[in-house]
Amino acid sequence: MSNAAEKLKFRVGGMDCAACVSKIEGAVRRLPNVAEVGVSLANGTLTVTPAAPIASGTIEREVKALGYSIAPAGATPAGGEHAHERGDDGHDHGHGDGEAHGAALDGPWWRTRKAGLTFACGAALVAAYLVGVAVPAFAQWAFVVAMAVGLVPVAQRAAAAAVRGMPFTIETLMTIAALGAVFIGATEEAATVVLLFLVGELLEGVAAGRARASIKGLAALVPKLALVERDGTQVEVPAAALPVGVTIVVRPGDRIAADGVIVDGHSEVNEAPVTGESVPRPKGPGDSVFAGTINADAVLRVRVTAAAADNTIARVIRLVEEAQERKAPTERFIDRFSRYYTPGVLLVGALVAVVPPLLFGQPWSEWIYKGLAILLIGCPCALVISTPAAIAAGLSAGARRGLLMKGGAVLEGLRSIDTVALDKTGTLTEGKPVVTDIVAFGRSEAQVLSLAAALEAGSSHPLAVAILARAKADNVPVPPAAGARAINGKGVSGRVGGADVLLLSTAAAEGRAALADAQRRQIGALNDAGKTVSVLVVDGALAGLLAVRDEARADARAGLDQLRAAGVRTVMLTGDNARTAGAIGADLGIAVRAGLLPEDKQRIVRELQAEGRRVAKVGDGINDAPALAAADVGIAMGGGTDVALETADAAILHGRVADIGNLIALSRATMGNIWQNITVALGLKAVFLLTTIIGVTGLWPAILADTGATVLVTLNAMRLLGWKGR
Repeated sequence: MSNAAEKLKFRVGGMDCAACVSKIEGAVRRLPNVAEVGVSLANGTLTVTPAAPIASGTIEREVKALGYSIAPAGATPAGGEHAHERGDDGHDHGHGDGEAHGAALDGPWWRTRKAGLTFACGAALVAAYLVGVAVPAFAQWAFVVAMAVGLVPVAQRAAAAAVRGMPFTIETLMTIAALGAVFIGATEEAATVVLLFLVGELLEGVAAGRARASIKGLAALVPKLALVERDGTQVEVPAAALPVGVTIVVRPGDRIAADGVIVDGHSEVNEAPVTGESVPRPKGPGDSVFAGTINADAVLRVRVTAAAADNTIARVIRLVEEAQERKAPTERFIDRFSRYYTPGVLLVGALVAVVPPLLFGQPWSEWIYKGLAILLIGCPCALVISTPAAIAAGLSAGARRGLLMKGGAVLEGLRSIDTVALDKTGTLTEGKPVVTDIVAFGRSEAQVLSLAAALEAGSSHPLAVAILARAKADNVPVPPAAGARAINGKGVSGRVGGADVLLLSTAAAEGRAALADAQRRQIGALNDAGKTVSVLVVDGALAGLLAVRDEARADARAGLDQLRAAGVRTVMLTGDNARTAGAIGADLGIAVRAGLLPEDKQRIVRELQAEGRRVAKVGDGINDAPALAAADVGIAMGGGTDVALETADAAILHGRVADIGNLIALSRATMGNIWQNITVALGLKAVFLLTTIIGVTGLWPAILADTGATVLVTLNAMRLLGWKGR
């Protein structure tokens, strides 16, 4: 028995269309003690939340009865297939065998049992034609046998679904149409229609498998083995078994085997496989690295900070799987619509078959034929898959480029965003101060930096870190300082090279050294630019100034311009002081609201919403949490941390401001794709409905209309997998 509190997760073999999802959801939801059901077509998963304990094997039996294979998550369904593939009863869509549905799960598609069923049906049809040529009297029966090869599994699946309260499935329409064609003597067409149906489903399975493989391919980025240092030697161990805290060695050209922090070495790291960032990033001690990224130049030693199950790639895959189980509003509408659509198609087909002969004396065989064709035209495959296929492709395309969204509703909601409120520190800026200006009086800038760095050596204060980083970048020597100590609230003092050296705040410097009016104006100008100024005093005389500021991200201006070009209003909401925030805002051309508490940010978001605006809030996911929750879409900025993935609706993995615009652009591209799909699905049906009624087209074109529309819709959705963004 399962516990009521824990979710049950399974891998399901054989799903290749949205009707598969609907059938499994419907059957499992009808089971006792089931509170919630989520099925991901793109990942082949079933997640069940029990309301009370569920007897062991109950869910598996129900899914297998529909013709799919199923195994607990972590195991592989037999052959990645479902019962259709094994020749048992099948499932929706005439998906003749389980594996055929998931044709791309294991091995090439032509080795799947569904492909085998399709080939067998094709061979039977060819044989029927030959029999018809050789012995014309047996031609009709030969075509009936050929049709039965493919139709029997389809009819079995229709019956299995009907028993479980789902009588209006694709199998039902297909079975009625094929048997009806036999009844009126169109046996050749009936057999051909069944073959075309299986061919279309086989193509659909291949397309679904490729879409599924696109996100699963991320897992292959992590190497299987890692080099671990033990007792002065390097030992290869499985990457999946790396414990947190161990140090691994990454050679040039190797993929990094785990999330971690560099403890030794400097190199450029190619993060494109994980974040989509095209330019390798220089990394050194203290910098974080992701599993699956590539070390370019030199040997790195990396301390592992996350187990294999919790590394960045594993979290991305897990997030996308969960997201694909959450339906977008458009998808939910299509699902509701299809519940009435399929019975409606049956009714229309029946009316077309019966009304003209009864009321207008038309030939029965002609109008029954047209009614059967309408059943095939009306198959809802293409319509039902139009939205989830595009949503799954959009989520996968975003994830492969470091844009993570928690479900189709988020992806859809981003389309209508017209205002973006951004935090400053860590969102528009890098989140760490850097030395921007060095002003020297009576000595060189390098000497000023060297003396300041000598006093700050060993300190972890952000200003000290900034000064030491600048000294390292400029290759400035850092001499030893004697008696270095902090002056509470004022600065730091010590002796360097026999001289008394002080590094002070501007207020503290007033009492320690004489400042000329010109020097005060320089300090004021730097302060007005939002910079924190430290004053260097040597033996009681002013020696120089160092200005520090948390600088804007390199792409911040371009990212904001991209949003404005898309018609999106931007505003900075920050707790920083007005002067610093105003300086950054002026540089970036963004409106500023400064000196805000977390509740102030939330209030402003609600005020914007009250004006009728759709607001996205971008922040670090901690002090911005109230505003993130209040916004229509909350977006967490930064390196895939737990808080970034858990707090907001979406997360930007590698912290580029331009990716905010990319999120919105991806949403708009996905919704455009969805409406293209719906237009193709309904448009083809409308055209063939008309041509069938006036007698231009029949059963063959009808099934081609349905299968063709389904394949076109799937292929169109897969175009989103190639989405690059800006």
